[in-house]
Amino acid sequence: MSTAKPKHIGRNISRIRELRQMKQEALAQAMGVSQQTVSNLENSETIDDEKLSEVAKALGVSPEGIKQFSEEAVFNYFNNFNDQSSGFNTNCTFNPLDKVVELYERLVQAEKDKVAYLEKLMER
Repeated sequence: MSTAKPKHIGRNISRIRELRQMKQEALAQAMGVSQQTVSNLENSETIDDEKLSEVAKALGVSPEGIKQFSEEAVFNYFNNFNDQSSGFNTNCTFNPLDKVVELYERLVQAEKDKVAYLEKLMER
């Protein structure tokens, strides 16, 4: 017999919305409802499947993603992502200062060319 407390769907919606850096007003507008309706949804422990589908579509996630959402999974995902990305070579293979000098020299040469062109135009 399972004594696990069912997930609070409204809190999941709220956290996903926040992680997507979305205000209640923006979600409400995307769903075509009022901000108060979104607030009520986020305070609801359960939501019918049809409404959950609407919310999921507006948030750009699946209804199952909302139901199964957990903070731990999000943090694990990002931690794993960062761990994997550290395998890339992040060391520079060139001296950044050399690149700055090279860019500066190209800019100076472009200005010299521009001055020479303008002087040539003035002689006519």
